Amino acid sequence: MEKTQRIRCKNNGQLLHVPAGSTLEEVYALSGLQMDYSPVVARVNNKVEGMHYRVYNDKDVEFLDITSASGLRCYTRTLFFVLCKAAHELFDPDCKVTIDIPVSNGYYVDLQLGRAVTLDDVGLLRRKMQEIIDRSLPVHRFETTTEEAIEMWSHDKSLLCPQKSKVKLLRSIGSLYTTYYDLDGYRDYYYGAMLTNTSQLYLFGLEKYYDGLLLRLPSQKCPTELDEMVMQDKMFAIFKEHHRWQDLVGLRTIGDLNEAVAKGYTNMLINVNEALQEKKIASIAEDIARKKGIRMVLIAGPSSSGKTTTCKRLSVQLITCGIKPVPISLDDYFVDRELTPRDEKGDYDYEHIHALNLQLLNEQLSALFRGEEVELPRFDFPNGKSLMSGRKLRLKPEQVLVVEGIHALNPELTAQIPDSMKYRVYASALTTILLDNHNYVPTTDNRLLRRIIRDHKYRGVSARETIRRWPSVRKGENRWIFPFQENADQMFNTAMLFELAVIKRQAEPLLEQVPENCPEYAEAYRLRKFLGYIHPIPEEQIPPTSLLREFLGGSSFEY
Repeated sequence: MEKTQRIRCKNNGQLLHVPAGSTLEEVYALSGLQMDYSPVVARVNNKVEGMHYRVYNDKDVEFLDITSASGLRCYTRTLFFVLCKAAHELFDPDCKVTIDIPVSNGYYVDLQLGRAVTLDDVGLLRRKMQEIIDRSLPVHRFETTTEEAIEMWSHDKSLLCPQKSKVKLLRSIGSLYTTYYDLDGYRDYYYGAMLTNTSQLYLFGLEKYYDGLLLRLPSQKCPTELDEMVMQDKMFAIFKEHHRWQDLVGLRTIGDLNEAVAKGYTNMLINVNEALQEKKIASIAEDIARKKGIRMVLIAGPSSSGKTTTCKRLSVQLITCGIKPVPISLDDYFVDRELTPRDEKGDYDYEHIHALNLQLLNEQLSALFRGEEVELPRFDFPNGKSLMSGRKLRLKPEQVLVVEGIHALNPELTAQIPDSMKYRVYASALTTILLDNHNYVPTTDNRLLRRIIRDHKYRGVSARETIRRWPSVRKGENRWIFPFQENADQMFNTAMLFELAVIKRQAEPLLEQVPENCPEYAEAYRLRKFLGYIHPIPEEQIPPTSLLREFLGGSSFEY
């Protein structure tokens, strides 16, 4: 008698009996589910697995499509795989493809051919990718010893060369076995689940972008359309600036970082990175001082971007330039709670720009810039009321207001203040280090890890709860922060090249506390798996003025 396994399908609550060894694709076919978009991965006992995964024991299964974060990541990885294979088939085997940075609602791809990339190259590559997709090639998953994988990527001429970053990563992590994927003889390693067949890649775009390419993806909201291509010249420039810093210290991948840690170079790495960051902050302060008529510095950025420490360190540098900063908190300008806008669920939307009393803010700012005295408000959070604080303020000629908050770059916030009086800074943790040349590190993962540590340490919030709230936070950022990034006069990258190795020690124990029986476990498990690639650096080596201290604790600044 054929052995069967019980599968609890969480999409429709049905209990299925399937043959032992069935793939998730086969389980889905037996489930009777009719999803708007075909599933690309599934949560199996709250771990994300590809549809090739076989069930040999009773499982809870929830199928996910491309509208989920996990599904879109799977789709994107497979598209990277196809791009690399297409480049291998078209160009010299010694060409180098680096999946680099998320920008303009896509991914910048650095294609090094020993010459400038042309529009003809882009067209050829796009057509070759589509040809591979149309051939409906299966994506095979294999497991081998790490020693054999290292040997394969060191010497196999059928692979896109060079693969030094992959070899360096595998040598540094100390694992016994390694998973790799094969696409019609072309082999590569990818961190996470993949699609099972190239035919599932129904939509993509490939454009010439500066000196490289932009790989475009389906929109997560509307998967039948490509995400809108939004030019982000300033964002791209700050990424490129950090690549120059990375070249200076010889650190582009996690393999490089692990090697530096193993050789005892961490103090030098930390000191140089901190100095480069402080130099950037000083240059922003000097730029503010050079501009005539600036009376207000606006600092914006997404959650856990380090806005607060950026504000404090910039204030110190402004003082060295002869400018006295005067901080104003936007939190004190909240409207009474019953006047707060509500979201689509009927809950108060505190991230909505009209949760702030814009009229009062602009009236007081205008009065201050006319030389008048104002009484600043204070928001009573327990009672949800806006009160007058008794704190009086009159600006002196050498003083400049410093305002930090998520809406700081939104023109509506300070609509009544002339642009000539404002200086705008956008701060975010723009992760530029790669796992290897074909596996980027999402900037949102960096910020989420920061927030998990901070929420636990200062707010008493568990990692599970922080992960649960994160999609809502990201939704607010997409609406209220990211559309205004390019309004900035200066962008400041708060991410450190070494920081993942430092926050690893505090983040891992918190992630391990997320129970396996909750949906948030999938994200906690993914983050733990990712952190497992990284060698730790003791936080004692981090100076008290470091921006990381905002999250780790031990800062010399008061918060």
